[in-house]
Amino acid sequence: MLLVENLNYCSPSTVLFQRLSVVFTDVLFIYAARECCRCVQDPKGSRDILNRPSFVLAVLLLWNFGLLIVDHIHFQYNGFLFGFLLLSVAKHLQSQHLQGALLFAILLNLKHIYLYVAPAYGIYLLRSYCFTQDNKDGSFRWRSFSPLRLLALGSIVVSVFALSFGPFIAMGQLPQVLSRLFPFKRGLCHAYWAPNVWALYNILDKSLAVLGVRLKLLQEAELPRASMTGGLVQEFQHSVLPSISPSLTLVCTLLSILPAVASIWWRPSGARGFLRCLLLCALGSFMFGWHVHEKAVLIAILPLSILAVESREDAGIFLLLTTTGHYSLFPLLFTPAELPIKVALMLMFTIFSFTALRKLHSGQRALLHPLEVSYLLGLVAVAIACELIFPLSPWQQKLPFLPLLVTSVYCSLGVCYSFLRLYVSLLRQDKKPKQP
Repeated sequence: MLLVENLNYCSPSTVLFQRLSVVFTDVLFIYAARECCRCVQDPKGSRDILNRPSFVLAVLLLWNFGLLIVDHIHFQYNGFLFGFLLLSVAKHLQSQHLQGALLFAILLNLKHIYLYVAPAYGIYLLRSYCFTQDNKDGSFRWRSFSPLRLLALGSIVVSVFALSFGPFIAMGQLPQVLSRLFPFKRGLCHAYWAPNVWALYNILDKSLAVLGVRLKLLQEAELPRASMTGGLVQEFQHSVLPSISPSLTLVCTLLSILPAVASIWWRPSGARGFLRCLLLCALGSFMFGWHVHEKAVLIAILPLSILAVESREDAGIFLLLTTTGHYSLFPLLFTPAELPIKVALMLMFTIFSFTALRKLHSGQRALLHPLEVSYLLGLVAVAIACELIFPLSPWQQKLPFLPLLVTSVYCSLGVCYSFLRLYVSLLRQDKKPKQP
């Protein structure tokens, strides 16, 4: 009686609605970018717009290559969600903490992937908002704890979650909702491995398996055939190394963000210290999380833009992480017709980023070390091999997922290195005087 078909469905009116809805919701992202630009200071008397951090930040946010292809070509609503995130961060930078907490609570109920950065919000608000005074050594003063502030924060969070989950609880559908939010049966990695620690773990397992077979230490018939590289979203077992469970990824994620969270508790450095902790929570979850999507790297890239226009060291980390993270999104656009589009867009954004940040931090040391520059140049070789040479080679039929594997593994090295550099910057920041 009723036939519902959604596979391969397409109509001009549907496509028009989707495109216009993405453009319309981007208004929130534009407003959030404007608020972020108000949080950075421009030098007085400078007429060159590339010497104005607010202008550079506006371009880095509004012209972000990754967000552009994910939303307007691949089609999703990440700009709308990142608008909430950036607006929340801006409110905290402006010391409007209740508004920032409300915006993040709404964001968390819009998409639960932002649980990645929830620890940074929770610890920062508890430490720097609920405790109103510090001792001379920087430690918190127990008597300064404000129950009223905690009650205000709690009421905001509870109200938002009650509106979101209340109907499902009333209908007894909460277990079904939670099973949809956390589908652990999808496996450790996505069909295309996100460039994180588990991509390196997978390739190490594959390499050991191949080596074991060649040395006749393993029987090829007993090994799973391309279970990790078959292009399917499913659970799989590693061949040589121990298989990873969801609980282990949770433990690794918590351990990776623990130093950052502890830093803003024991040595708070204001809203920018919170922002640095947010970045580390986002990257730590991306590095060690279960079934991470490649686009999740944008949760770190976009907020890092704010620090990049203020600090030379952060600008170097931004260039490395952004270039690597953006290139890791190339497999999302896989048709030959899209190749010149994604290459041109990324080149324009990358050239502007390098040019603007180098000029913004002129008179100081180079933004990147020679080895870091060499690594980024290696991305060009990877792109030529995967996008131009491989499709014309006989390997395309035998190893169709090899370009995805190479892209994921090579980008994993850059993302891991950026994560470590960001932690080093956090340790250096702890030695500096407390910021407002």
